[in-house]
Order: sequence, then structure tokens, then C-alpha cells
Amino acid sequence: MRRRTFLKAGAGTVAASLFAGNPHSSALHAASPAAAPGRNDPARKTVPRHPVADWFRDAKFGIYFHWGPYSVPAYDNEWYSRNMYVKGSAAYKHHVATYGGPEKFGYKDFIPLFTAEKFDAEEWADLFARSGARFAGPVAEHADGWSNWDSKLTRWNAAKMGPKKDITGLMAAAVRKRNMKFIATFHHQWLWGWYPTMDKTVDCSNPEYAGLYGPAVPPSAFRNHPAPSPEFCELWLAKIKEVVDNYQPDLIWFDSRLAIIGEGYRQEMLAYYYSKESAWGRNLVVTCKNGDLPAGASVTDLERGRMEKLADVPWLTDTAICNRSWCHIQNPDYKSAKTLVHTLVDIVSKNGCLLLDICPTAQGEIPQPQRERLLEMGQWLKLNGEAIYGTRPWRVFGEGPTRVKGGHFNEDASSRYTASDIRFTTKAAALYAIVLGRPGDGVPLTIKSLALPAGKVSDVGLLGCPDKLPWKQTAAGLIVTLPANAASQLAYALRIGWQDSQP
Repeated sequence: MRRRTFLKAGAGTVAASLFAGNPHSSALHAASPAAAPGRNDPARKTVPRHPVADWFRDAKFGIYFHWGPYSVPAYDNEWYSRNMYVKGSAAYKHHVATYGGPEKFGYKDFIPLFTAEKFDAEEWADLFARSGARFAGPVAEHADGWSNWDSKLTRWNAAKMGPKKDITGLMAAAVRKRNMKFIATFHHQWLWGWYPTMDKTVDCSNPEYAGLYGPAVPPSAFRNHPAPSPEFCELWLAKIKEVVDNYQPDLIWFDSRLAIIGEGYRQEMLAYYYSKESAWGRNLVVTCKNGDLPAGASVTDLERGRMEKLADVPWLTDTAICNRSWCHIQNPDYKSAKTLVHTLVDIVSKNGCLLLDICPTAQGEIPQPQRERLLEMGQWLKLNGEAIYGTRPWRVFGEGPTRVKGGHFNEDASSRYTASDIRFTTKAAALYAIVLGRPGDGVPLTIKSLALPAGKVSDVGLLGCPDKLPWKQTAAGLIVTLPANAASQLAYALRIGWQDSQP
């Protein structure tokens, strides 16, 4: 992906020429550089508005994974492929000390070491399903030029090199076997200027490897100057079409920097993909960041962040199970299951969905700490999924003292929720109040949003608990006391019979 993790202590600092390693820095985007010219095809038309598929709105939770040759060094983060060539960066220093420097050991040389010998698509998909995910799939291609599918467009792919397995195809079959929707994510617009393709001291400039490292462009191309060539945009589009045709994903997701691709190519991509709906008999979804695609034809995605308030339209958060990286690294800092559940609940209450990234090893194992967190999420969703899946937001998303800032890269509040923080969802005649902490035994909980005369409460129950709850509705709120013997949970979901007095 793309990361602010470079700016955190211990994550390493890259050279200033890389905008401190942060592709979302204002220095990179402030100039709004021109995109590549689109095709002058009279048949190319603006894509009409496209409704968000109900399956996506119902699913709420998905899993994907960053997995490629960058998983072999397992150092710093998924930008290793680029930063190993940037003198002075933490990745460069590590590379020199470990592999002898990029002039001796280039990124391509990690490919034979990306073995994936323990990869089992069926076992991975089973874990995803047990985690409560309703959609899942791979990073089809990251910024590094490596394709995780059996491609006829590039020899630099997982079916022909490294694992010699069609990762995307195997995952598509395994995911669908478990009645989950299949997704594929694309980051490959970042390849434009990703590597030092004009540096004759390293392998990136060798035309023999241009299929991996991209075309020869000046260093300023990373700042989007010059804009991508038509040839680059054609290949960008062709790769998406190949994945769409061969694997029929239910959702395709795009990383940031998509705006550098000519508008005509982006329009053609949307039209081509959405045209498959009638042939496949399915409703499809496209997501993007930073308004890189028309709002009426795509779902907005926020990276490591979320909406501050209830949104009028569905949206998505993508975040990683690791705070430091989107791929496997040697010193991970994993989010707790509690943080992950609270993040999911807050997002769903605001009309959003969560796409969670996990970090497999180069050998194809999902580390045990990640498994434990995923299964804890699954256990919570098995008990409380009624308050998540298929729900819609209520008239307010929640109440309580803890707030998050809207936009990208705002996750800090996720670990600070208390029993005073409550989030609402609704489905059919039920209103759900999800409490993000446990009140003390015998301590009543007051839900202020459910005060008289806003509406009338007819009954209150705790999901997973057969005991009746003492409650009363007053002008101060709905006052509920959780059973002292209620099993400890990551969050507590109350099912409330509610008749709204407001029109």
C-alpha cells in the first residue's frame, strides 16, 4: 500500500526525496498534477450513477492480505520494494547489511525466495469465514509490479515465478465455496516512478526487467511529473480487465493515486466492470480514495480512518491488523481483538463497512497472533452478528465521550472506548445499542438517546444472555442493568424494542 507508518518512531525514516516515505503527504498531492491523457474514443461515455449493492451494505466485514516478494525481507513495511533503493532509508541500510546492497541483490532476487510452500487457500478461506468475514480476497497487484494471478500480460506473476501458484484463482474458488463474496484490490498505478528506473547502477534500469520495474522514467515521475504515458495506462487497464474476466470479483478496490491515470481509462474501467452485472447476474462494487472515481459510481474508502459522523451514503474503511505495516514484518505491533471489534462497531454505526488487512509470511503462514485475533472477532460476531450484519444506521450513530476525527489516518481513539460509549444499528423492528465497555456489576447504564419522549421502549434484551434485564425508560434515558453473571465480551449488544416518536 502506501504508508504513514514511516513517520512513527521505530519504523524508520526515509529520505526527504520520498516525502518522508508518506505518499499521502501534502507535498505529493498539493499540486494536483495532470493525469495521463485519456483515449479520444467517441464511444467512451461518462459512467452513470451506480447504486451500492445491498450485499455490500449487509456484509459489513471483509478481509484481504498484502502478500508478495516484499514479504521475504519482512522488514519495515510493504514499501520495502521501493525504499531498499533509497539511500539513507531504514530499508536501504537493512538491505545493505543483510543482502549486500541493491546493486548486488535487487528486488527481483526476492522472487525465488517468495516460496509460499505452506499456502493453503482452503485453510485461509476457512479462517476468514470463521472470523466472521463476508467478503475476502488478495491484493491482486501492489505497487511493486508483481501480479498475484496467472497473467498473460506479464511474466512477473505468482503462477509463473516464486510460488508458481495462481493465488488469486485459488482464493477465488475457496472464498466462494464458503459463500463469501470475492474481492481483488489494485495498487498498480503506484508503479509509475516507483523504482529508480534510470539509475544504471541497479537492476531497475535494465530493460530485461521492465515488466517488473516499469518503464524508464525520471525520478520526478514519483511526484507524477511527467504524467503516466498512454502505454502505461493501457497496461494498467488491461491488467484489471484480465482479473475481471478470469476471476469475476464481486468488488474491486483501488488504492490512492488513481487520479494520475487518464480519466478516459478510469471511465472505461468502470463501464467495463459494471457491464458484467447482467452477464454474471450479480451486483458489483468499486471503491476508491480521495474522490479518484465519480462518487455516484463508487464507494469512498478511508485508509486507517473513518467518518466522524453518520454518513448519508455507504462507505468503507481499510485498515491493517498491524499498526506498523500492511505486510508481514519481524517486529509487528498487532491491534487487539477488542480494538478491532470496537472499530467495526463504530464504522457500522456510521453506515460503513470494514476491510481488514492481514499479513501472511512469505512461506504462506498466517501468524498465530493474527489468527487468535481473527477468531476472537469471529466468536464475538457469532454471538452478536445480529446487531451487525444486514443492519442499517439509526437516526444517530451513537453517544458517549469518545470521538474520532474524520478522514484518513485517525485510529487512536479505537482503544479508548468505555461503557459510556454506545453505538446504534437497526434492523426490521429492532434497535441495537452496542456498549463498548462493561459497566461495573450492578451499575446501571443510561442510554440518553432513548429518553422519553423521543420514543417508546417495549422490551430490552442482551444478545447471548437468556436472563431478563431490569430496565426503565425515563426523561433522562433508558436505564438498563446488565446481569452480573453475563459472560465477559468485547462489547455488549442490547436488542431493544423501539417505537420512534419522531417522524
